[in-house]
Amino acid sequence: MFAAIILKWFAFNQRDLPWRHTHDPYAIWLSEIILQQTRIQQGENYWLRFMSRWPSVKDLAAATEDEVLREWQGLGYYSRARNLLAAARQIVKRGCFPHTVEELKQLKGVGDYTAAAIASMAFDIPAAVVDGNVYRVLSRHFGIETPINTTEGKKLFSQLAQSLLPTDQPSTYNQAIMDFGALQCTPSSPQCPCCPLQESCEAFRTGRVSVLPVKERKMSVRERRLTYLYLRCDGWTALRRRPSGDIWQGLWEPVNCEHMTADGLLHPLFERATLICRNVRHVLTHRILLADFYLLETDNRPRLPEEYRWVEEADIENYALPRLIEKLFISLQVE
Repeated sequence: MFAAIILKWFAFNQRDLPWRHTHDPYAIWLSEIILQQTRIQQGENYWLRFMSRWPSVKDLAAATEDEVLREWQGLGYYSRARNLLAAARQIVKRGCFPHTVEELKQLKGVGDYTAAAIASMAFDIPAAVVDGNVYRVLSRHFGIETPINTTEGKKLFSQLAQSLLPTDQPSTYNQAIMDFGALQCTPSSPQCPCCPLQESCEAFRTGRVSVLPVKERKMSVRERRLTYLYLRCDGWTALRRRPSGDIWQGLWEPVNCEHMTADGLLHPLFERATLICRNVRHVLTHRILLADFYLLETDNRPRLPEEYRWVEEADIENYALPRLIEKLFISLQVE
């Protein structure tokens, strides 16, 4: 009964999304990776651009990391872009797109949810998806208070979702319950008065709609300060690629005072520089960044640590930058 109501609702309320007009696993996989931590309104344009530039997994696999990161710029969570490229190369090396849940989970960046989504939507395999929308719908409808971000909760909701899945319509049902959570059973101000599941919804009956689903608080938001220096020397500037093990791996940034070396190369540069802006705020998932930004215009290229590269200012647009760095550069009106 639950699945039948969801499917009936979907027939009249489904979102028209371009990747729903194909069974191409590459197109579906690409959409799922892009939409992790990204709203559909924003992600759709990125999907269209990626599909236009790299219409097949073979095309994407041949791209460089810089090209992919540059196209990804503005979406955040850049590990998704690096994983996307790594997985594309895995698929090409394999010779074909994996078509079972377990094989799909071997791809870099593909977990339980993404594997189930691709398997059901591209290959019609009866694998239930469980994302934030599904957690919310199931938690509210069945009155489940087990925290969704615990091992117990993930197992419970996964089993429940699979038990409700119509095996003859896995793709349609998975898309239906996700749309239901996104449009009807929303996080705030859900459409309870006109909900087709109102009569059987435990949260509605007991007045717990606003408190379900339950999520354990595990990580506090920390603050981190950054100080950057933009060197301008006869139309050139210095950038470096951020290393692994920290935020923005593989993206580019100007001179960073966090990396002032013991040899003192950077200290006199900051002492001569002009402050452009202070406390520019940028929010990540578990971190708030506050950045100060300085400018130093010089006729001679100063000696820098070896990881920095001199690039023409006109070519900066070809380098993948974190959103915060873009904001700082805008303050200089760098073209």
